[in-house]
Amino acid sequence: MRTHKKSLLAMALIAAIGLTGCGDGDDGQDGAPGAPGTPGTPGTPAGITVDTVSSAADFVLTVAPADIVVVGTDAFTIKFTATGKNSKGEAVPFTGLEKVALYVMNQAANTTDTGAPVLWQNNALANEFGSSMYCTLTGKATARGGAEVDACTLVEDEANPGTYTGTWEHDGNAPVVLAEGDANNLFRVMVRTYNVSDSSGTGISDKLLSTPVDFIPATGELAVSVKDSVSNAACIKCHSSKVGYAVTDIRIDNIGAHHNYQKVENCVACHNPAYAGGEADPEKGWNANWNAMIHTLHSGHKSFVPLTGEAEEEFGEIGFPSELNECTTCHDNGTQWNDNVYAEACVSCHADIDFTTGDGHLGIVPESDAACSGCHGSGSLSPMQAHNVGVRAMATDSIEIAVSQVTYAEDVETVAIPEKESYGTITPAHDEIQDKIIVTFDVTVNGVAVADGFEFTKFTKYDVMKTGWVNADGTYYGSASVNLNGTVAAGGKLVVTQVDNYDLDAKSIAITPQFSVCTDSKGMLIECLDTNGEPQYDVGYVAITMAPTYWNLANADGSGATIPRLSDPLRVTADEAKCNTCHTSLGIAKHYGNERFDQCVGCHNDTWGGSYHPQPEYKTDEVDADGHPIFKAIDGLNYNTRDLFAVAHRFHSGLWDDNRGFPAIHLDADMETQGYPAVATQCAACHKDGVNLFAADGGLASGKRAIAVDGDATQFISPTAEACRTCHAHSDAAAMAHFKSNGAIVDGAPSATANLPVESCATCHAEGKTYGIDKMHMGGAH
Repeated sequence: MRTHKKSLLAMALIAAIGLTGCGDGDDGQDGAPGAPGTPGTPGTPAGITVDTVSSAADFVLTVAPADIVVVGTDAFTIKFTATGKNSKGEAVPFTGLEKVALYVMNQAANTTDTGAPVLWQNNALANEFGSSMYCTLTGKATARGGAEVDACTLVEDEANPGTYTGTWEHDGNAPVVLAEGDANNLFRVMVRTYNVSDSSGTGISDKLLSTPVDFIPATGELAVSVKDSVSNAACIKCHSSKVGYAVTDIRIDNIGAHHNYQKVENCVACHNPAYAGGEADPEKGWNANWNAMIHTLHSGHKSFVPLTGEAEEEFGEIGFPSELNECTTCHDNGTQWNDNVYAEACVSCHADIDFTTGDGHLGIVPESDAACSGCHGSGSLSPMQAHNVGVRAMATDSIEIAVSQVTYAEDVETVAIPEKESYGTITPAHDEIQDKIIVTFDVTVNGVAVADGFEFTKFTKYDVMKTGWVNADGTYYGSASVNLNGTVAAGGKLVVTQVDNYDLDAKSIAITPQFSVCTDSKGMLIECLDTNGEPQYDVGYVAITMAPTYWNLANADGSGATIPRLSDPLRVTADEAKCNTCHTSLGIAKHYGNERFDQCVGCHNDTWGGSYHPQPEYKTDEVDADGHPIFKAIDGLNYNTRDLFAVAHRFHSGLWDDNRGFPAIHLDADMETQGYPAVATQCAACHKDGVNLFAADGGLASGKRAIAVDGDATQFISPTAEACRTCHAHSDAAAMAHFKSNGAIVDGAPSATANLPVESCATCHAEGKTYGIDKMHMGGAH
């Protein structure tokens, strides 16, 4: 980058010093006064311009519609201003720019009967020049591949630092000007800036992109695109928001492609019909046009048919955390997704359809896209209804189950227990005196009490009501389960009686549902299996609406119950609402359809140790005979906890195994997390805003002070160290040694007591400390 230009005033001072300080004459008397000189142009005062910035967000380039020619026969010109923040955080003119690139596109009505009704066109691509045009100091630039290309000539206004103009000094007009374009169409301009560094000379890593400007050249008025059916806010729900930008200029943080172009408006500069060719490349297996590509990308391994070729390599392991049919998860800006029906957008998900033969489409070969609306323009085959948009939410709310009474009796029934073998140990047949629990459930469907004689057996995916007890500090202890299947409704109630070794006398209990029912495409109850015992074709499953119930068995009415930690908002630092911004509903994020953290506690608690995924795997660079990637175990790394925070951290950081079909988030051969859409170090993506993760005593804010690592809850480890260890950057041997040196009891060397000392992690890493989690994790939980 060039240094600051010397101001005229500074140059004048230097000249004056040179003239007066280098004489060889005598010390005679003063001469006669000279004639007054002509005042010079004042220079720019020191400190009010910058030529470096600390981050991309500190650099702002602004272009106005009146200052650019992009259509017609007038000669190309552009004028823009650039500012950067100085050491005081003030926005001042940025001087010394050497290179920028202009991306210009226009939006016009589609005059054919194929594709979307309105299309993006890149001006430079239309002029067969490439996707953008450079502006440099010399009017020449080096393109990708090393070839020298013509560029517009960039000049900074010496009288107005930070103001730049660009002109085309070559034959013809600039390639971003569309000579035959319609000046009444919407045009979009964005500028990318190159070669900007911080004060140490290190280049800024993020792209420096101006805020896109949409305008009508004929009038110079700003405009709003009818194409932007997906907002940046929708993408940010999963991909995080870049810090430092104004709320009116939000940007997507974690997009790996092309090192992130930050906004949907920017992506369409290249991903449009001209670039994509309009049709999928058979060898690639996917279409680079934006609407088709983004569907294919997000359907990934959930596609209706297996992806092949480059499509599988690029997108096959991408996991979409919501439901594919919930179009409004992404389409949050208008109803274009429902109103505009055309093949290109549809086949990017419905990859099994061949419109040339009618295969996968009931043998129907549409004459053109215009024919699609005949069937899919409205009614039951329209995208909104055919995709059951919003049906899952309706179904979830249609069935309500609530506990109205619990009675319990200790040691009341003798039960014959048959011989049992477990892990090589044989327990002989014997009689046991067991406890009896009776739970009454009130059940309504669509607001009406369930009919007499009804029972859930044929309609449930999962039918468990976990029953555990809660001690005085909110620790949950799993006990047993109550099942509704086989119980017949009477008077709108299901009364379930079960006998087991509950050992719940006078305790506070928590009844947490893991209960899901099968529904049809309209959200109505449907039997899960057909007459042949196979899953119904048109079936999904949703969780019932039931909050966990807390009942004190010492009191007949259940009053005075102690609630688990995960039901106390003051002790929960994660935010269900934030999880649901990406997952839409926690019920589809994982098994059982649980919608709330305190539904998960029945299994994922700190007293039930062990893990179904004890040894994480990583994706190697090797493939098997079928060309699929090979996953291998990470030697020396094991986990033996299933507490909710540990499982959530591990899964989202890729410390998992591949034996249950979850390849989307994983570690690669370099032990880097792949597939997690957000910024991994932004704790606030999941945790509540403004909450401290550390308590005053240095332990976790939840009050959790120990986690069991065995099924009998006889061996325990420290929770803070385990929280850190469940992200891959803190899971190696050196990290374990660090934890132990700071008082942690770690996996592999557990304690026989749950009364563990608080680790000293907070000394350095509590909020506000030099190495606090709020500083080291890009905003931490704040």
